[in-house]
Amino acid sequence: MHPSSVGIDRPGRASRVCMTQADPSMGTREVRVKRDGDGRRLDVYLALRFPTFSRSEIQRMIRRNQVEIPGRSLKAASTLAHGEILLVTAPGLAPVGPPPPLPPVLYEDERLLVVDKPAGMLTHPTGIVFAFSLVGIAREKRPEDKIDLAHRLDRETSGVSVLTKDRTANAHLKAAFKAKTTEKIYQAIVHGDPDWETCEVDFPVGKATRSQIRLRRGVTKEGKAAQTAFRVLKRMGALTLVEARPATGRTHQIRVHLEHLGHPILGDKIYGQPDHTFLHSLTHGPDATVRSATGFPRQALHAARLTVPHPDGDRRTFEAPLGVDLQTIVDGASPAWPPPTQ
Repeated sequence: MHPSSVGIDRPGRASRVCMTQADPSMGTREVRVKRDGDGRRLDVYLALRFPTFSRSEIQRMIRRNQVEIPGRSLKAASTLAHGEILLVTAPGLAPVGPPPPLPPVLYEDERLLVVDKPAGMLTHPTGIVFAFSLVGIAREKRPEDKIDLAHRLDRETSGVSVLTKDRTANAHLKAAFKAKTTEKIYQAIVHGDPDWETCEVDFPVGKATRSQIRLRRGVTKEGKAAQTAFRVLKRMGALTLVEARPATGRTHQIRVHLEHLGHPILGDKIYGQPDHTFLHSLTHGPDATVRSATGFPRQALHAARLTVPHPDGDRRTFEAPLGVDLQTIVDGASPAWPPPTQ
């Protein structure tokens, strides 16, 4: 088993865990002990890793054999080593059932796997609560390859995503992204009707000041240089479809620049919104307040085209059409959230 295939629940694994009572909400998650866990007590490490569980709850899980390291007998005070794989079985930590299918494949050869990532799919496992990720699904579907990410898209951003099948290819593409020898083109549906056809933006991007949202970025003098070229593709009254060509790769760069121009992206819960909207969504989910504030279930941002130097020497361009949810708006439909589930 590849140690980085964290979070994929494989059929039959839960049967190896001795449970006092079957619970259909239970799922088993792999947790790889990071360097900060080397030498730590088992219960302390898991309580820090999953703060939604108290230390006493963690200790009960250990006593009930809901935490395993194959070949070891575990107690709460057991000492962990960097690189060990824990199998943790608890409600909400992993899904019960098979992973979703691999997203539509745009291109594939012996070195690369290029897919059209749907909005809502993580590119890499993150956070406390499990969600299937693109890299985990791809590793499940291509077990013979050493699948890894060459770059990342935000969870709500759809479009072209490149994965590599061997370590040399991965190092090659990551170096290309760092050296800016790749070309990225995005499309976004934004609020308002820009008073320009094209716009060259050169505003530094850094951590937002006076924001309660830790990950929020903004245009700030202390930020790093960031350049984006924008072009209007279609005007739709209160909304506009624009093309974005980022020359740099700062976190949330396109979203920050569009907000600064006064044309935030439709559906964005952070940019173009007061902090309250995003913070409220974390605690209440997509309730009426969030729906009213955003007007659309996700940020209307799409990675439309990506050109990269192929590991074998030539350059390749990959394209993904707008998803149905965005294309229907471009075709004239009003943006809307789907009816809430009962």
